[in-house]
Amino acid sequence: MQEALDVSLAVLGWSALIIAVLIGIALDLIGLFGNWIIFAAMVIAWIVMGFVPFGWLGIGLMLGFAVLGEVLETLAAGFGAKKFGGSKGSMLAALVGCLGGAIFFTPIIPIPLVGTLIGACIGAFLGAALWEYIKHEKRPNEALWTGLGAALGKVAGLFVKTAAGFAMLIVAVLTY
Repeated sequence: MQEALDVSLAVLGWSALIIAVLIGIALDLIGLFGNWIIFAAMVIAWIVMGFVPFGWLGIGLMLGFAVLGEVLETLAAGFGAKKFGGSKGSMLAALVGCLGGAIFFTPIIPIPLVGTLIGACIGAFLGAALWEYIKHEKRPNEALWTGLGAALGKVAGLFVKTAAGFAMLIVAVLTY
Protein backbone atom coordinates (compact mmCIF):
# COMPACT_ATOMS: atom_id res chain seq x y z
CA MET A 1 0.00 0.00 0.00
CA GLN A 2 2.77 2.46 0.97
CA GLU A 3 4.72 1.59 -2.17
CA ALA A 4 1.71 2.35 -4.39
CA LEU A 5 1.25 5.68 -2.62
CA ASP A 6 4.93 6.53 -3.09
CA VAL A 7 4.74 5.72 -6.80
CA SER A 8 1.56 7.76 -7.18
CA LEU A 9 3.14 10.77 -5.44
CA ALA A 10 6.28 10.47 -7.58
CA VAL A 11 4.23 10.39 -10.78
CA LEU A 12 2.16 13.33 -9.58
CA GLY A 13 5.29 15.31 -8.65
CA TRP A 14 7.08 14.68 -11.96
CA SER A 15 3.90 15.47 -13.87
CA ALA A 16 3.52 18.78 -12.04
CA LEU A 17 7.17 19.62 -12.76
CA ILE A 18 6.79 18.86 -16.47
CA ILE A 19 3.57 20.90 -16.68
CA ALA A 20 5.25 23.84 -14.92
CA VAL A 21 8.19 23.70 -17.34
CA LEU A 22 5.90 23.60 -20.39
CA ILE A 23 3.85 26.53 -19.05
CA GLY A 24 7.08 28.40 -18.33
CA ILE A 25 8.41 27.94 -21.87
CA ALA A 26 5.05 29.00 -23.35
CA LEU A 27 5.01 32.13 -21.17
CA ASP A 28 8.59 32.96 -22.22
CA LEU A 29 7.53 32.94 -25.86
CA ILE A 30 4.99 35.67 -25.18
CA GLY A 31 7.24 37.76 -22.97
CA LEU A 32 5.94 36.85 -19.55
CA PHE A 33 7.59 35.40 -16.44
CA GLY A 34 8.06 31.79 -17.61
CA ASN A 35 11.62 31.37 -16.39
CA TRP A 36 10.51 32.24 -12.88
CA ILE A 37 7.88 29.50 -13.00
CA ILE A 38 10.52 27.04 -14.19
CA PHE A 39 12.88 28.19 -11.45
CA ALA A 40 10.21 27.94 -8.75
CA ALA A 41 9.25 24.44 -9.93
CA MET A 42 12.89 23.34 -9.83
CA VAL A 43 13.40 24.77 -6.34
CA ILE A 44 10.25 23.04 -5.10
CA ALA A 45 11.42 19.75 -6.63
CA TRP A 46 14.84 20.26 -5.05
CA ILE A 47 13.31 20.82 -1.62
CA VAL A 48 10.82 17.94 -1.92
CA MET A 49 13.62 15.57 -2.95
CA GLY A 50 15.67 16.45 0.10
CA PHE A 51 18.11 18.86 -1.57
CA VAL A 52 19.70 15.97 -3.45
CA PRO A 53 19.29 16.79 -7.14
CA PHE A 54 20.65 19.96 -8.74
CA GLY A 55 22.73 21.07 -5.75
CA TRP A 56 23.51 24.66 -4.88
CA LEU A 57 25.51 25.10 -8.08
CA GLY A 58 22.63 23.91 -10.27
CA ILE A 59 20.09 26.09 -8.47
CA GLY A 60 22.47 29.06 -8.69
CA LEU A 61 23.02 28.54 -12.41
CA MET A 62 19.27 28.26 -13.02
CA LEU A 63 18.74 31.50 -11.10
CA GLY A 64 21.48 33.13 -13.15
CA PHE A 65 19.89 32.06 -16.43
CA ALA A 66 16.48 33.32 -15.26
CA VAL A 67 17.93 36.74 -14.43
CA LEU A 68 19.99 36.84 -17.63
CA GLY A 69 16.93 36.02 -19.72
CA GLU A 70 14.96 38.87 -18.15
CA VAL A 71 17.77 41.40 -18.56
CA LEU A 72 18.45 40.49 -22.19
CA GLU A 73 14.77 40.49 -23.09
CA THR A 74 14.36 43.91 -21.50
CA LEU A 75 17.33 45.40 -23.34
CA ALA A 76 16.72 43.76 -26.72
CA ALA A 77 14.25 46.30 -28.11
CA GLY A 78 16.63 49.13 -27.32
CA PHE A 79 19.54 47.37 -28.94
CA GLY A 80 17.40 46.69 -32.00
CA ALA A 81 16.56 50.39 -32.25
CA LYS A 82 20.24 51.30 -31.89
CA LYS A 83 21.29 48.74 -34.51
CA PHE A 84 18.79 50.23 -36.97
CA GLY A 85 20.22 53.73 -36.63
CA GLY A 86 18.58 55.00 -33.49
CA SER A 87 20.13 57.14 -30.79
CA LYS A 88 20.63 56.23 -27.15
CA GLY A 89 17.37 58.01 -26.42
CA SER A 90 15.53 55.73 -28.82
CA MET A 91 16.80 52.77 -26.81
CA LEU A 92 15.07 54.12 -23.71
CA ALA A 93 12.02 55.16 -25.72
CA ALA A 94 11.75 51.60 -27.07
CA LEU A 95 11.86 50.20 -23.53
CA VAL A 96 9.22 52.63 -22.30
CA GLY A 97 7.18 51.90 -25.43
CA CYS A 98 7.36 48.15 -24.74
CA LEU A 99 5.96 48.60 -21.27
CA GLY A 100 3.34 51.14 -22.30
CA GLY A 101 2.29 49.14 -25.35
CA ALA A 102 1.91 45.97 -23.33
CA ILE A 103 -0.27 47.75 -20.78
CA PHE A 104 -2.30 49.67 -23.36
CA PHE A 105 -2.90 46.90 -25.90
CA THR A 106 -3.59 44.03 -23.49
CA PRO A 107 -7.27 45.00 -23.06
CA ILE A 108 -7.62 46.20 -26.67
CA ILE A 109 -6.45 42.97 -28.32
CA PRO A 110 -8.75 40.42 -26.65
CA ILE A 111 -6.56 37.37 -27.31
CA PRO A 112 -5.21 36.32 -23.90
CA LEU A 113 -1.49 37.00 -23.52
CA VAL A 114 -1.00 37.52 -27.26
CA GLY A 115 -2.39 41.04 -26.90
CA THR A 116 0.37 41.79 -24.41
CA LEU A 117 3.06 40.57 -26.80
CA ILE A 118 1.65 42.43 -29.80
CA GLY A 119 1.26 45.54 -27.67
CA ALA A 120 4.87 45.36 -26.48
CA CYS A 121 6.14 45.08 -30.06
CA ILE A 122 3.91 47.94 -31.26
CA GLY A 123 4.97 50.02 -28.27
CA ALA A 124 8.67 49.42 -28.93
CA PHE A 125 8.16 50.36 -32.57
CA LEU A 126 6.24 53.54 -31.76
CA GLY A 127 8.50 54.59 -28.90
CA ALA A 128 11.70 54.39 -30.93
CA ALA A 129 10.18 55.78 -34.14
CA LEU A 130 8.54 58.74 -32.43
CA TRP A 131 11.67 59.55 -30.47
CA GLU A 132 13.77 59.67 -33.62
CA TYR A 133 11.13 61.60 -35.56
CA ILE A 134 10.36 64.18 -32.88
CA LYS A 135 13.62 64.53 -30.95
CA HIS A 136 16.14 64.05 -33.77
CA GLU A 137 13.90 65.30 -36.59
CA LYS A 138 14.68 62.31 -38.76
CA ARG A 139 12.75 61.73 -41.94
CA PRO A 140 9.71 59.47 -41.48
CA ASN A 141 11.29 56.52 -43.30
CA GLU A 142 14.42 56.72 -41.12
CA ALA A 143 12.37 56.96 -37.93
CA LEU A 144 10.19 54.02 -39.01
CA TRP A 145 13.33 52.01 -39.78
CA THR A 146 14.52 52.59 -36.21
CA GLY A 147 11.08 51.56 -34.94
CA LEU A 148 11.28 48.37 -36.97
CA GLY A 149 14.62 47.61 -35.36
CA ALA A 150 13.07 48.07 -31.92
CA ALA A 151 10.16 45.74 -32.73
CA LEU A 152 12.50 43.10 -34.18
CA GLY A 153 14.72 43.48 -31.13
CA LYS A 154 11.73 42.81 -28.89
CA VAL A 155 10.95 39.60 -30.79
CA ALA A 156 14.62 38.57 -30.62
CA GLY A 157 14.53 39.24 -26.88
CA LEU A 158 11.66 36.79 -26.51
CA PHE A 159 13.69 34.10 -28.22
CA VAL A 160 16.71 34.86 -26.04
CA LYS A 161 14.54 34.64 -22.93
CA THR A 162 13.15 31.31 -24.13
CA ALA A 163 16.68 30.08 -24.82
CA ALA A 164 17.55 30.98 -21.22
CA GLY A 165 14.62 28.80 -20.12
CA PHE A 166 15.99 25.89 -22.14
CA ALA A 167 19.44 26.53 -20.63
CA MET A 168 17.84 26.19 -17.21
CA LEU A 169 16.47 22.81 -18.26
CA ILE A 170 19.87 21.70 -19.50
CA VAL A 171 21.39 22.67 -16.15
CA ALA A 172 18.63 20.73 -14.38
CA VAL A 173 19.30 17.61 -16.45
CA LEU A 174 23.08 17.83 -16.08
CA THR A 175 22.98 18.41 -12.33
CA TYR A 176 20.22 15.91 -11.51
